[in-house]
Amino acid sequence: MKIAIVCGSFHQSEVEKMLEWASDEASKHELTIDDVVWVPGAMEVPLALDRLLGRDDIDGAACLGIIEKGQTQHGLAMGQAVIKSIIDLQLTWDKPVGLGIIGPGAEPEHIGPRLEPHARAAVAAISSMS
Repeated sequence: MKIAIVCGSFHQSEVEKMLEWASDEASKHELTIDDVVWVPGAMEVPLALDRLLGRDDIDGAACLGIIEKGQTQHGLAMGQAVIKSIIDLQLTWDKPVGLGIIGPGAEPEHIGPRLEPHARAAVAAISSMS
C-alpha cells in the first residue's frame, strides 16, 4: 500500500521529528511512503491532500502539523475548518486519512510529548482503515 504524507512547515523542526516516527510506523505496517509534501501551514493541508488523494497510485495519506494556541480564536477557527476539510476529502476520495495535527489550541509545553504518539497514530489509522 502506497501512502503520502502532508507536513506543515510552520513548525518544521518538530514536524521533521514527526515524519521520522511516521516513517518508522509505516514500515511496521508495511506501508510505503511514496510522497511527502511540505506546505506552509495547516491551512494549506487540504489542497495538498486533495491533490494526493486524487492520484491513482496513492492509497491513503497522513497529515502532520501543529496548530498552537494563540491570543485570539484564529487557530481554533482555522483548525476546525482544516479538520472538517480533511474529513470531507477522506469521504470524497474513499481513501483513509490519518490525522496527525496537534491542536488546535496546543500549548507549547504540550507539543513535545504529543509529537511521537500523534505521528504514529496517524499512520496506524491508515493501515487499520485500508
